[in-house]
Amino acid sequence: MNFNLSQIPDRNVKPRNFGITMVMDKGLSVEEAKNFMSVSHPHVDIVKLGFGTSYVTPNLKEKLEVYSSYNVPVYFGGTLFEAFLIRNQFEDYINVCKEYGVSYMEVSDGSITIPHAEKCGYIEKLTKHGTVLSEVGSKDAAHIIPPYKWIELMRAELEAGSSYVIAEAREAGNVGIYRGSGEVREGLVQEILTQIPGEKILWEAPQKAQQLYFLELLGCNVNLGNIAPNEVIPLETMRIGLRGDTFHLYLDKKEA
Repeated sequence: MNFNLSQIPDRNVKPRNFGITMVMDKGLSVEEAKNFMSVSHPHVDIVKLGFGTSYVTPNLKEKLEVYSSYNVPVYFGGTLFEAFLIRNQFEDYINVCKEYGVSYMEVSDGSITIPHAEKCGYIEKLTKHGTVLSEVGSKDAAHIIPPYKWIELMRAELEAGSSYVIAEAREAGNVGIYRGSGEVREGLVQEILTQIPGEKILWEAPQKAQQLYFLELLGCNVNLGNIAPNEVIPLETMRIGLRGDTFHLYLDKKEA
């Protein structure tokens, strides 16, 4: 950090297993990725090339090299995995990941229906090729999954080999663990946490109010995802009490 301040909470240092920030890159250029990394790389743990953007992004290998030069792993959005799967191209998906040097992979079923045992089978297969994150929750706002089912699915996917289970919210933060308004389904979140370790859950939280909720609930080292590139520095300040929303969260009232 640039200067000394007391009463700053202890952030896990990179490479960290929890307290991670996953950023959603929805189409940055190579130069934009360079600029983004130059200022934000200490606070970025994983970059997701959102949904199917990697298919249409020019100079993809060059952009991946930018992230690699900062030792920041990248993975393709789960929608791309589903696009390969529905076309019976699962092996092609593995080959594409190898070709581009992508060793993180997301298994999701937000847009298509996959029998859960089959989904867990894909997770197991992909763990032989790299680190797997799997997403639970539907992109269809009308498809409400009860809490016990979230727990059951998350537990099975962790047992199948997922390093993290991602709690679905889409890039807008208005489905899955959130209501259409973006409000957190607090009862669902807290019930999940009775059974699934918080450090194994990556909460998609693109909106500031959502990030604040999880920081207040679980502390500065909560895993947060779908963060916009220009929100990484603001989020990091909020994590450690240097933004108005969390300013008093870590202060010792006797000293303050």
